Amino acid sequence: MLYYKRGSENDNLTADDLKQGLYNALDKLGQKQKVLAIPPDITRFYSRAGELTNMAWKYYGDTMTDILPALGTHYAMKEHEIKRMFADTPVDLFRVHDWRNDVVTLGEVPGEFVSKVSGGKLDYEWPAQVNKLLVDGGFDLMLSIGQVVPHEVIGMANYNKNIFVGTGGAEGINKSHFLGAVYGMEQIMGRASTPVREILNYASDNFAKDMPIVYVLTVLEATNEGQKTRGLFIGDDVECFNLAAELSLKVNFKMLDKPLKKVVVYLEPEEFKSTWLGNKSIYRTCMAMADGGELIVLAPGLKEFGEDKEIDRLIRKYGYVGSDEVLRLTKENDELKNNLSAAAHLIHGSSEGRFNIIYCPGHVTQKEIESVNFKYADLAEMIKKYNPEKLKNGFNTVNGEEIFYIANPGMGLWSFKDRFK
Repeated sequence: MLYYKRGSENDNLTADDLKQGLYNALDKLGQKQKVLAIPPDITRFYSRAGELTNMAWKYYGDTMTDILPALGTHYAMKEHEIKRMFADTPVDLFRVHDWRNDVVTLGEVPGEFVSKVSGGKLDYEWPAQVNKLLVDGGFDLMLSIGQVVPHEVIGMANYNKNIFVGTGGAEGINKSHFLGAVYGMEQIMGRASTPVREILNYASDNFAKDMPIVYVLTVLEATNEGQKTRGLFIGDDVECFNLAAELSLKVNFKMLDKPLKKVVVYLEPEEFKSTWLGNKSIYRTCMAMADGGELIVLAPGLKEFGEDKEIDRLIRKYGYVGSDEVLRLTKENDELKNNLSAAAHLIHGSSEGRFNIIYCPGHVTQKEIESVNFKYADLAEMIKKYNPEKLKNGFNTVNGEEIFYIANPGMGLWSFKDRFK
């Protein structure tokens, strides 16, 4: 059922608009006894999910007993991050998702179904896993809050990904990421219906239909005048996601008339501290990059490769080496077989030799960057040349050279029109 919808390519929702829309929907749900909020973490700061969570807490008061950020494999949020993102929401309401230990399996998506949606590429069973709090917490409402935007693993972020990946377990996360990588990132990004989404929808329909989940989904656009909130969609089934995905495709997907020879991407340091997240600069631009082009990644906050210690170790050991080599290595090494999300990430983080990726890190050495098969450039020198404070999103001329600048890769998807069929 759809409880609220508002959105268009030209809309720009204010905080009051979000509050009015959210409260309108919550009024329709009626009185609740125990509420759980499931927002994203600080890596999705600009989703406005923090504001919406804070608004929901003020609506429900003591009835909202728990807030479980959908960490997936990310680090637990620090107190200062919680306060920055969620304002005066009480810190003691926040719980930490442990993706390796705190999960239960609701059911198994059959291997035959996985084979069908993947075109026969994979045929393993997929476990629908969630944090045990969702099952044992006694909630009569779970508010899953987040932003719909193009995504490299599933096509469009959020909706039930927030549940089955954001609060999911190691096996479910590993297998879903690997399915997306093997199927092909460029075949997935920007599409609402993908193999990964199909298995999550199967899980929702067959294993989670009695869970009282209501989705609160935003759509935002990054413009040269600042971020604009284009839509808010609230519902308990796939309809609200489809409406949000349709709008996101219009405002977040930038279709270009020609491939780009040089792209400069800035990674905001509070949000992007690892290549696990920072490689959005690669995922979201790869369909726009010209063969032999240069992708320059300004990463002042970069201090590591993986947010999980084991994934960080695997990235450092194997590097970003492309799909064929990663598939070979995965067959030969149990540590990759047992960490398929890391294997998927190694595929996603490679240009497959098609263009050059030049990382300019704030806290990682040249030796470390080059050891994982990226090129290196000095951050201070590159920021002096490509000053984020002077560049605008899109085409710029720097010292007589045309470059394409992206201030936040997490806010969109870019493609040369002939590559998106």
